[in-house]
Amino acid sequence: MKTELVDVNETRRNLVVEIPTSEVESAIDRVTREYTKSARLPGFRPGKVPATVVRQRFRAQILHDVAHDLIPRTIDQVLSDKGVEPVDTPDVKDVVVEEGKPLSFTASFDVVPPFDPGGFGDIQLRRAAVSVDDDAVQQTLEQLRERAARSEPVEGGVAEGHTLVIDLERRATGADGKAAAPDKHEKVSIEMGAPANPPGFDAEVMGMTVGESRTFTLSYPADYAVAELAGTSVGYTVQLTELRRRVVPALDDEFAKDLGEDLDSLDALRARVRTDLEAESKDASERQLRADLLKQLAKRLPFPVPGALIDREIDRRVEEFARRLMSQQIDPRRTNIDWAAFRQGQRDPAQEAVASALVLDQIARRDGIEAGEADIEAELARYAERTGLTEPAVRARLEQEDGGLARMQMGLRRESTVTTVLGRVQVVE
Repeated sequence: MKTELVDVNETRRNLVVEIPTSEVESAIDRVTREYTKSARLPGFRPGKVPATVVRQRFRAQILHDVAHDLIPRTIDQVLSDKGVEPVDTPDVKDVVVEEGKPLSFTASFDVVPPFDPGGFGDIQLRRAAVSVDDDAVQQTLEQLRERAARSEPVEGGVAEGHTLVIDLERRATGADGKAAAPDKHEKVSIEMGAPANPPGFDAEVMGMTVGESRTFTLSYPADYAVAELAGTSVGYTVQLTELRRRVVPALDDEFAKDLGEDLDSLDALRARVRTDLEAESKDASERQLRADLLKQLAKRLPFPVPGALIDREIDRRVEEFARRLMSQQIDPRRTNIDWAAFRQGQRDPAQEAVASALVLDQIARRDGIEAGEADIEAELARYAERTGLTEPAVRARLEQEDGGLARMQMGLRRESTVTTVLGRVQVVE
């Protein structure tokens, strides 16, 4: 077999292969025998068609099958013998397969050549200070109050801050004077003062009591934000079926006790909030420190990131974003997202992420950093806790996925490498 490995550039390789005629003919005979077993031709009994007839009748299909059989196996064998690991499936081109001749082709692929990631003494990082001021604590307490707010029935008439539950009938009249069919809705909740309320609606319903009905007409200005309503008049018939108001609890000891059995006073709640905010601030500071390190490591890659790896990372980011949308009950196919523009916007961060990962992998190989079994068990335990599965079930699921467990190990190794490198760089507090 003739093979030649050609360096196109720092990361691109062409593998030129010529498979001997004898091996090609042997493959043709083997495939022909398979075709003979199932060939159905007029004048011949099933399975009794002569091989020469089958070879002539199905020549194109047989040669196609021979190429699809020999080429992948040959690429795997040659690259393994040469110690070359492509980052993606090779792109096969210039295939020539004929009877009585060698099979030749060219396989193009990207590789990650070995390189020296260097030392870390010249890397300087700044760790953001962990600080929580009184305003941040108070803001969080107010957010807790807002989340604990409850809705209560109100007696009397509609006033500012109330929420109305109404049965509603609308009769729109267009700019041409033509009236549309009535539009009826039941148990519609409307909050007084909400920006989305029609212009003049709040004034018309002010003072209404439960059970009361009112009929009025509202005129929408020509420049109204909703185009189909701009310049129209709409008649409303409103019946108030329920009147409620939002009540925010007082910020006191009782409020604190309602939030947790171990909180016996507002001071205890305030201390808990400060502790939680400080922990969040510390985590954010640590994440930023690691992100800054990855940015600096990415710059150490001495060659352009292979395009196949960038495209794979972009695919991963798009899929992750789509999963987040679906978790929020949003169909990604029904959004107005320009997915081509979204992908393009991910190219630069994807390139930086891949570059830093390649540098981390090279550091791990050079310095012998591995993810131990204890690390893997701890990660499986965390995953099991999040999903409610048992650890053996999590491991089995990952083993069933294509490379799932290997990807976990790679991720853990990279995390260990980041921790190791952080211990060697200059960190300014």
